Amino acid sequence: MLFQTTVIASGSKGNCVLLQSQETALLLDAGVSMRRILDVLDIYRIPREKLAAVIVSHEHSDHIRSVGALSRKLKLPIYINHGTLSCCGDRLGNVGSGYQLFTTGSRFQIGNIVVEAFASSHDAADSCNFVFFLEADPTRKLGVATDLGYPTQLSLLKLSGVSTLILESNHDEIMLREGPYDWHLKQRIKSPHGHLSNDQAVGLISRLIHPGLKNLVLAHLSEINNHPDVAKSTMESYLASIRADINLIVARQDRHTMLLDV
Repeated sequence: MLFQTTVIASGSKGNCVLLQSQETALLLDAGVSMRRILDVLDIYRIPREKLAAVIVSHEHSDHIRSVGALSRKLKLPIYINHGTLSCCGDRLGNVGSGYQLFTTGSRFQIGNIVVEAFASSHDAADSCNFVFFLEADPTRKLGVATDLGYPTQLSLLKLSGVSTLILESNHDEIMLREGPYDWHLKQRIKSPHGHLSNDQAVGLISRLIHPGLKNLVLAHLSEINNHPDVAKSTMESYLASIRADINLIVARQDRHTMLLDV
């Protein structure tokens, strides 16, 4: 049964995740150009009419840049919670097929894909992380957990048992401490409402790892305070120490990942 995902882009300059079943395709955030998103659809031969919705995780510009434009061009409904919508102001513009408001903590369905939205600890109005699975096959789950300052017990509960996980690995703690950011920005990033470090990502995986976890995508890497090789080697060292055989990928700002079977 087809259930796939690709990270179109991930980082402080723009984020977008695509997932598809046999009959439905969804976007989670659209923080890069519409042209780039449509190009990836074309590369993977996903018809534009298959896109059923764009879901918004929170109101920061690196997640909503082309949400409104995509909605207008492709007549896509925008799934968004009230707190996020209220903070977007006029940045989404007039939208093509309107808004579908969801409540954080709720479960809803788009086509044959079930979506669970749950709160993430981030400095946004009502920031969400997500779990996705097929209505007919709840055993294969995609978890997306980025933009979280720390993993709550709720996060651990919701992400337990996922078969593919897109997980924030934003910064190396030494690179952040010694880097060029001013003190206040460093404190924001390190705070419980900021972003997960490489070491915190390892700590979270150590609590979530199970035999059914087959894909781990490290995401939302800082271009200033991290490096793909550093993030990957930090996670690889842990996985090697427990002899875990997991497909480990680092999502990039400037390129999409391969299409992964969830």
